[in-house]
Amino acid sequence: MVVLEMNEITKEFPGVKALNGVNLKLAKGEIHALCGENGAGKSTLMKVLSGLYPAGTYTGEIRINGQRKEFRSITDAQQSGIAIIHQELALVKEMSIGENIFLGAEPVRRGVIQWDELYRNASDWLERVGLRMNPDTRIGSLGIGQQQLVEIAKALSKHAKILILDEPTAALTESEVDILMGIMNQLRAEGVSCIYISHKMPEVFRLADTITVLRDGQTIATLDRKDTNEDEVVSLMVGRELTERYPRVPHRPGDVVLEVADYSVWHKEKAKQKVIHDVSFTLRKGEILGIAGLMGAGRTELVTSLFGAYEGQSEGEVRINGQPVRIRSVSDAIKAGMALVTEDRKRQGLVLSMDVKTNTTLATMKRVSSFGMINGNEEIKWGQKYVHDLKTKTASLETPVGTLSGGNQQKVVIGKWLMSEPTILIMDEPTRGIDVGAKYEIYSLMNQLVDQGVAIIMISSELPEVLGMSDRILVMCEGRFVAELDYREATQEKIMLAATGGK
Repeated sequence: MVVLEMNEITKEFPGVKALNGVNLKLAKGEIHALCGENGAGKSTLMKVLSGLYPAGTYTGEIRINGQRKEFRSITDAQQSGIAIIHQELALVKEMSIGENIFLGAEPVRRGVIQWDELYRNASDWLERVGLRMNPDTRIGSLGIGQQQLVEIAKALSKHAKILILDEPTAALTESEVDILMGIMNQLRAEGVSCIYISHKMPEVFRLADTITVLRDGQTIATLDRKDTNEDEVVSLMVGRELTERYPRVPHRPGDVVLEVADYSVWHKEKAKQKVIHDVSFTLRKGEILGIAGLMGAGRTELVTSLFGAYEGQSEGEVRINGQPVRIRSVSDAIKAGMALVTEDRKRQGLVLSMDVKTNTTLATMKRVSSFGMINGNEEIKWGQKYVHDLKTKTASLETPVGTLSGGNQQKVVIGKWLMSEPTILIMDEPTRGIDVGAKYEIYSLMNQLVDQGVAIIMISSELPEVLGMSDRILVMCEGRFVAELDYREATQEKIMLAATGGK
């Protein structure tokens, strides 16, 4: 039984046709994956369906259970049984789980919120998604995975029959992904229909019944998952065949550029608790050093501390090109030839309200200014250089960076740090939340930089990426390096065994 039809949906913005006659059908109890590169139109299509882009701002028709619908608002869509969970979770962290689930829909009698009823009902919905927690718990104290489950409970509390999930596992651990997959399978069995947006092909093929591929705002194909494979879907997404997902080329590591010895880091809030325990390692010129490990292993704390951006105390010896350095701030790190592409580009890598050229030059203002005044022509010159070199898709250099797709935002972050001409480039989850085509471009750029002698430290939670791009792999577990592997001997099994404390 078809519960949703989107027919010939076309949506235009000034100078851009974001959707061009897109078609989508969804059956009852079906998990339908929506795949495509960043900018392909996936999120735009879902904003049309969820009422964020109201009727009249697009052409085409939406039918729910055969009846034509025109949603004027998100509330209209919700009343028709549609709920969307965005990649950026929309929870109020200062409020409780129960308050978040029923925010704007609290049970009220004679103008008074019935708190006992609210928390009792919240407990029932939490039980439904397998989250056994007190609904009075503050959202801010939960992990990302638990918050994701609260979002699903919130959507189901609105009696959603069509659930849209946009990159729901981008920040989840493997165990949290397993929990989410179990809930999705349960919802399918109960007749809830799901539209699942993800760049992660293994997840798509583990979960989906049907796959629709969008490219450049058009429907390219709708496929039964059993009749296709990852390579075919990737090829349809990018419009060309990617014979190698990871473009490995021979690297020729040279002299040691970074030496870290007996380095420890203390928790930024719990001053007596170590998060990094006496680690030592080296990094060579023209090398990609991969750091693998589970979430919470201390990978991000290590590199942000080395870069002078972590609030916790540290001690140990750091040498760059044989010379001891003491890095107390980000400015010190930049002067020493280091750059850090952070894992959270939106909060830590970019100023979303500023335009592309301004974000590009933020880390190296001295190169575009003199006597305290910014030279606009220099800003434009450098902005144009990195938009061109990195093939960043943007309407202009004045486009607010927050309006770009995830892959293009990541290119702006990388361009910002390339402008500082680093000798050591740290990339923390460099391809998180971006599509396979943009990933390939970033991998190719990494190879170019290594060929020019830049030394790269890459942190990644995607083991195929670690194996596909690294020359050496360090595995971290509970704040310690527990294994070092050459890429020729490394396997996913060896890495996971070490990362989980195995021998």
